[in-house]
Amino acid sequence: MYRLASAALLLSLGACAARTPPIEVTRFNLGTPIERGSVAVRANDGQDQQSLAFRLYAGAVSDELGRVGYVPGQEETSLYLATVDVATGTRAALATRSPVSIGIGGGTGGFRGGGVGLGASFGLGGRPRDTVVTELRVQMTRRSDGTTVWEGRAQGEAQVGTDAADPDVAARRLAAALFSDFPGNNGETVSVR
Repeated sequence: MYRLASAALLLSLGACAARTPPIEVTRFNLGTPIERGSVAVRANDGQDQQSLAFRLYAGAVSDELGRVGYVPGQEETSLYLATVDVATGTRAALATRSPVSIGIGGGTGGFRGGGVGLGASFGLGGRPRDTVVTELRVQMTRRSDGTTVWEGRAQGEAQVGTDAADPDVAARRLAAALFSDFPGNNGETVSVR
């Protein structure tokens, strides 16, 4: 009986994981190696750097930067500044935001602050399910001259009430996807599970 219950639990967990859509990631870089060094993580203008939500994402981004060879630094003295922008809402609402690129990919307008909200998607049987879409954007600039050396966007969605919709889980999942295969191919959009 114990083995049967364990097998059923594993199958249900696997089914839940399979239903979590992949994260769409787009990155831009200069096509040259990015020197490793210190990086200070900061909030984009219009976002509260002291908020719990920002600190979750800043921590996840900082951890991933550490994994790819960067060390934490102070904003006044670090080699790089990593500007973090987070928005949560519906896919349609996030599509109206400015393009991901600020300095490298040719977008206009730069980062803008994000909104919060829930959208509805329709699953099997046509029953509406609340879905939250979260977008994480990070831009790395060389502090000394303000040159953007790397930037990226990761966008994922999760059904409200699932583990994947938990803010801490979402922050870690989006940051891990964004920095997978860092720096990534310039201008390429990939799906990361």
